[in-house]
Amino acid sequence: MKFEAILFDCDGVLVDSEPITNGVLRDMLEEIGWSMSQDECMRFFVGKTVRQESAAIEAHTGKPFSDDWLQAFYQRRNQALMAGLEIIPGALVAVQAAHAHTQGRIACASGADRFKVEMQLRQVGLAELFSGRVFSGHEMPRSKPAPDVYLAAAKALNAPPDQCLVIEDTTVGVTAGVAAGATVWAYCPRPEAGAALLQVGASRLFTHMAELPAMLATH
Repeated sequence: MKFEAILFDCDGVLVDSEPITNGVLRDMLEEIGWSMSQDECMRFFVGKTVRQESAAIEAHTGKPFSDDWLQAFYQRRNQALMAGLEIIPGALVAVQAAHAHTQGRIACASGADRFKVEMQLRQVGLAELFSGRVFSGHEMPRSKPAPDVYLAAAKALNAPPDQCLVIEDTTVGVTAGVAAGATVWAYCPRPEAGAALLQVGASRLFTHMAELPAMLATH
């Protein structure tokens, strides 16, 4: 089967943003009373929005979660990303291969806010390949692990969800892609994470984004 459309997550799949974003988040949470290591912060928050975990933040800090604090986090996060963001190795050739495989029917479907997604794609030189086809979970009724952002991307590309391939790297994202009815391949650079990704429905694992062109060619 040749996929009609290929839908990419952004953070951790196209851009190496998670260590930067979670570093800022860890520092800001410590400032208001929730201390944890970088690894602990990554395990807790990767694949989720900060707002989704507002109750946990309130429980650990004893302080009300506020929009002012969230906007301050976005500002510090964006500054850090603009200073240090890098593309995931192999992502450019992977996106180019997906573009060729589907005659341009690709999209970036992220749980993050649109400003962050589009800024990151510009930072690493991928914006043109996804022009007009960026979808944000913040603009959907529900964010991942709900399928809304993937269903919206498939609809915009006029592709049946069951004819779409989703590229994800977290259990939350894989769950969203599976719930949409798509085939999900999981980018998994850390072998120890593979079992959890398969358990929630990923049909294939791969360890480097540069593997995707050959996978598509032999699919």
